[in-house]
Amino acid sequence: MTTIYKTLLSGGLLLGFGLAQPCFAGANTPRIDQRQENQDRRIEQGLESGSLTHREANRLEHQQMRIEHQEAAAKADGIVTKTERARLTHQQNKANRNIARKKHNLRQP
Repeated sequence: MTTIYKTLLSGGLLLGFGLAQPCFAGANTPRIDQRQENQDRRIEQGLESGSLTHREANRLEHQQMRIEHQEAAAKADGIVTKTERARLTHQQNKANRNIARKKHNLRQP
């Protein structure tokens, strides 16, 4: 009798986890994550090449951290809504412009 109970319980748990999986599918943000990595890499490259000062790089990295915190807040409930994605994309667009502007401000390395 206990073997049947254990089998039913484990089957129910597996089914429960299987049904819970789609709930977290909406929290994936691969494009946003990839863009964050690319922007971080651009900041590091700018610092290494001398096109960014340490102060400029720190400010740009701080902006990236704010975006990461906003992304974490958006993911906190398990679903990143269309509005939240749009807000994150907008923030990344601003960061992208800031990186480009700072890297090409005619500073001599």
